[in-house]
Amino acid sequence: MSVARSKKSVAPAKGYSKIVSGIWLTFIAGLLGFVLFVFAVSINFLNLFGELPDFKTLENPKSELASEMYSADGVLMGKYYKENRSPVTYDELPQNLVDALIATEDVRFEEHSGIDFKGLMAVGYYGLTGRSRGASTLTQQVAKNLFRTRAETSREGLLAGIPGLRMLIIKTKEWIVAIRLERAYSKKEILMMYLNTVEFGSNAYGIKSAAKTFFSKAPKDLSLEESALLAGIVNGPTRFSPVTNKERSQKRRDWVLSQMRKYNFIDDTTYTTAVAQNIKLQFQVENQNTGIAPYMRAEAGKWLLQWARDNGHNLYSDGLKIYTTIDSRMQQHAEAAVQEHMKTMQKLFLNYWKGRKPWTDENGQTIKGFLDTAIKRTERYISLKNRYADNKDSINFYLNKKIPMKVFTWEAPGEKNVMMSPMDSLAYYKHFLHTGFMAVNPLDGHIKAWVGGTNYKYFKYDHVKQGRRQPGSTFKPVVYTAAIDRGYSPCYKVPDLPVTFPAQDGRPAYTAKNSDDNFSGINYTLREALANSINTVTMFLVKNLTPELVVKYAERLGLGSNIEAVPSVGLGISDVSVYDMAGAYGTFVNKGTWTEPIYITRIEDKNGNTLFTNVPRSREVLSEETAYLMIHMLKGAVDIRLATAWHGLRNRYKLKNEIGAKTGTTSNYSDAWFMGVTPDLVCGMWVGGEDRSIHFRSATLGQGNKLAMPIYGMFMQKVYGDKNLSVSKAPFPKPEQPLNVEIDCSKYNNSVISDTVSQDQILQIPVRTDIDEEI
Repeated sequence: MSVARSKKSVAPAKGYSKIVSGIWLTFIAGLLGFVLFVFAVSINFLNLFGELPDFKTLENPKSELASEMYSADGVLMGKYYKENRSPVTYDELPQNLVDALIATEDVRFEEHSGIDFKGLMAVGYYGLTGRSRGASTLTQQVAKNLFRTRAETSREGLLAGIPGLRMLIIKTKEWIVAIRLERAYSKKEILMMYLNTVEFGSNAYGIKSAAKTFFSKAPKDLSLEESALLAGIVNGPTRFSPVTNKERSQKRRDWVLSQMRKYNFIDDTTYTTAVAQNIKLQFQVENQNTGIAPYMRAEAGKWLLQWARDNGHNLYSDGLKIYTTIDSRMQQHAEAAVQEHMKTMQKLFLNYWKGRKPWTDENGQTIKGFLDTAIKRTERYISLKNRYADNKDSINFYLNKKIPMKVFTWEAPGEKNVMMSPMDSLAYYKHFLHTGFMAVNPLDGHIKAWVGGTNYKYFKYDHVKQGRRQPGSTFKPVVYTAAIDRGYSPCYKVPDLPVTFPAQDGRPAYTAKNSDDNFSGINYTLREALANSINTVTMFLVKNLTPELVVKYAERLGLGSNIEAVPSVGLGISDVSVYDMAGAYGTFVNKGTWTEPIYITRIEDKNGNTLFTNVPRSREVLSEETAYLMIHMLKGAVDIRLATAWHGLRNRYKLKNEIGAKTGTTSNYSDAWFMGVTPDLVCGMWVGGEDRSIHFRSATLGQGNKLAMPIYGMFMQKVYGDKNLSVSKAPFPKPEQPLNVEIDCSKYNNSVISDTVSQDQILQIPVRTDIDEEI
């Protein structure tokens, strides 16, 4: 009996042994299979799994970095990007941010080598209890973020399309890459890479952009509560956004703080104090509408995009550093002057046209069909036409359908919610005045301030370089330059009498009028005539010099090749830009050398290597004497009592230093201009409606000295009052050689041309023999 029982007891033992052996064999086979699977993934066996980044790529990981633009005084102006990301070094990270991140995302970060096996086992336990938990380490997340393991379909293999298997392959890749990263980089470097690549929502990628977007500060200045909030966001940028889900975000922040207390990064007192704080944001999403000099940045972007393509770079992802000539302080003063003046003038403009439509013809009559024509140039109309073809009823229905929208307003905060149709919106915006302002150092061509309009978010069109309008009398110095250069003296007198150009080549006879339609017969010196903007004297010079010669001088001064050689050329009838006019006036200050205005000085790659250095084009176009005589002429507008700029600059704005100036107004007040020059700063500005038919209809409000000059006065007041700037108040430097002409007109008799001599008897002044004949 005992022997039988003994034999029976052996059978279960052998069965148990077989089960254990089977389990071990299965485990070993599974482990071996998994090792072989990992190895196959690592070598992309038969292209089944997709490529992994090679060691060279791991040593030089590339993430999309925003290209940054800086002012001449080192201030970040704005960025060009698809993902708003700017890198930081580990030393720029606050310790409380590092602690919050480790406590929340990877508490064993300092212990593992890329894979947290303890965390992986915990995933299984949590799964059995019905709870979810992640096990990706910070290093694995760097692999995912930096090498786009879940996004780059180009790296997927033949098995990627099999459901379930694709994610296993991706996770395996991340494990492999994580281990390789741990071998290649220190823990600090991995943390830095993580914080430079992770998304925080609101178009903020990386901790530097996130700190600025949510709190308007640098990462090193983040408080404990702010660090905890940002550490909590990364797990779900939309779900935990403090902007759209503030309550949930605060709960997440408090949980992060509790994790920091749990793992002894902070004590109980610190935790209690921190969770008692409410979220305080200084939220501002960085985009093309914000930052310094947005109009200039937009114009520069066109050139930068082409330069990058031509030179094998990507403006939006290569992390270029672009250095400009803009002075952030002058830019701020320019924008403030524009805002202050244009707000005042807009109020006057709306009151002037109250109850009437401002789009009128030369006779003051409302232009019929004006809005119907204008709407056809809008994107909204083009989109509707593409959608509904020639179905006018459908197009008109949507053009006149009122919808909620935001529109610009001069009242704080700068925009308002309204119910308007597209036609209403068009009519609303046609009532606004626009402007362009530029300040440039004439000695080196460096643009110091650029304001292309009143509000870049709502008015994208740039009125500095993109826009071109008739300059009116601000073009007259070109005529006077030709006259001075060809031998006329600033003291030469010409009577204010009609000047007629005879009919020629089918063109009718032409006689210019003065702004007041009167001819006084008074003899003006050329300096007085320019200062008081006497049209007849300008026409006298054009007739004697010829329109063709005036055009050649305009081209010399950088005003392009589209100036028309017609009798009225001297009155500024050909369109020019503020940018070109500032460059032309800079020639007078720069001793006769025209220098192209520039706004970019150099470009560097993300490592600080210089890729491009900009040297402005320049050429000597006038003698030093002619240039100085033109400065003397321009000073007349400010120094001669009752001249066009005398009252405004000397009395209203109390500018006592030497200034050269010229106002400009087109015949129907469509365009108001002002040019101001000092020894190291030339400023040009224009004010007018979007359409030439929209303007004041009186000299009281529509002239250049009323509508444009105040911007200059306010700007110069602010610039001279800024102790951090060193803009010159010194006199204009005189030529090294003595002048060949006398500029003190009081030394001459009562008139160079007798008061009794009619204009028909005036003879053309001979050209000086010492002037170069080639124009």
